[in-house]
Amino acid sequence: MENGNPQERRNVIRVGTRKSQLARIQTDSVVEMLKNKFSNAQFEIVAMSTTGDKILDTALSKIGEKSLFTKELENALERNEVDLVVHSLKDLPTTLPPGFTVGAVCKRESPHDAVVFHPKNAGNTLETLPQNSTIGTSSLRRAAQLKKRYPHLQFKDIRGNLNTRLKKLDEQNDFSAIILAAAGLRRMGWENRIDQILLPEQCLYAVGQGALAVEVRAKDQDILNMVSALQDPPTVLRCIAERAFMRRLEGGCSVPVAVCTSIEDSHLYLTGAVYSLDGSDCLKETMQRSVVFPDKEVDGPNDDSQHVGITALGVPRKALASAEHLGTELAELLLSKGAKEILTVARQLNDAR
Repeated sequence: MENGNPQERRNVIRVGTRKSQLARIQTDSVVEMLKNKFSNAQFEIVAMSTTGDKILDTALSKIGEKSLFTKELENALERNEVDLVVHSLKDLPTTLPPGFTVGAVCKRESPHDAVVFHPKNAGNTLETLPQNSTIGTSSLRRAAQLKKRYPHLQFKDIRGNLNTRLKKLDEQNDFSAIILAAAGLRRMGWENRIDQILLPEQCLYAVGQGALAVEVRAKDQDILNMVSALQDPPTVLRCIAERAFMRRLEGGCSVPVAVCTSIEDSHLYLTGAVYSLDGSDCLKETMQRSVVFPDKEVDGPNDDSQHVGITALGVPRKALASAEHLGTELAELLLSKGAKEILTVARQLNDAR
C-alpha cells in the first residue's frame, strides 16, 4: 500500500460503474484521485447497465427494488470481476448486502436540488410560473415538498439519465421545468443550465445527495486501505447521520424523507423531515451533537466497524458513533410524533397510484 503501490498482487485494479455519461464522469474523477495518490497503480473501468437504467417507463418509487442502480455492480464485486465500485451515495441502500462496505465517501458536491426551465420560461422561478405549469421530477421527496410550497404547480414523473431528461424538457412541451440534483449538472459541466437553486428552506435534499461512494468487499483490506485515502471526514459524518436517520425510519425512494446537515463549531446539525405524498402532513425537527473529541483514541479491534454501511478508516470512532446516534435519535423523535403513520400512508398511496 505504501509509496504509490496500492497492491503488489494485482496488476490492474478494476473499477465498476454504470454506463451513463454522468456515472462515467463520476467514476473517472474517483480514478483520477486514486492515480494522484497511487501513481504506480493501473486502473481499468468496467461499465455495466443496472435495473434502474433499463426500466425507464416506470417511476422509481413504483419499481419496488431498493438496489435499482447498484445490484448488478455489487454482483460483479461479489464475483471478483471488479475490485471496487463507484456510486452516487444516494443510490445506495442504508443496509448493504453482507460482505460489502463503503470504503470511502468523497468530498461532497452541492447537495441541493436545481430547477431547469424550458427555454420559453427562461427568467422565471417556480414562484412566477403560470398556474398549472407542469414540473418534471422522479422524486417523491421533491414533489411532496414543492406541492405544498407551490400549490399552483402540477408535478409529473420524468425518467431517464440527465441527457434524456434535458432533451425531453427542451424538445417537447410536456414540462415547464424539471428538478434535478445540482451536483449532477455541475459534474456534467452544465452549470449554465441551472436556473434556480432550491435552498433547504424551500426543499430539503435527499440522504447522501451530492456525495460519491466507493464500495468494496469488506474483507479486501488492500483495496479498503487504498480507497480510504479519498475519505472526506466532514462529508462522512454528515452522510452517516443522514443514512442513520433514513434507516431508522425504514425510508427509501418510495416515501418522502428529506434531510439537511451541516458542521459548525465542532457540532453536527441534522434537520430531518417526513411528508405525506401531497406535502400536507409534515414532521420536521433539528438536532445536533458534538463530533470533536479531544481525548486520544487507542487503536483497537473495532476500528473497521461499519456505520450504516460505511467503513471510515482514519475518522475518529467516537465521531462516527456520535453521527450515527444523531441520525437515529432524530428519527426516534419523529417516530414518537407520528412519522410512521405518515410514511405508511404515503407508501400505501404510492403503491396504489
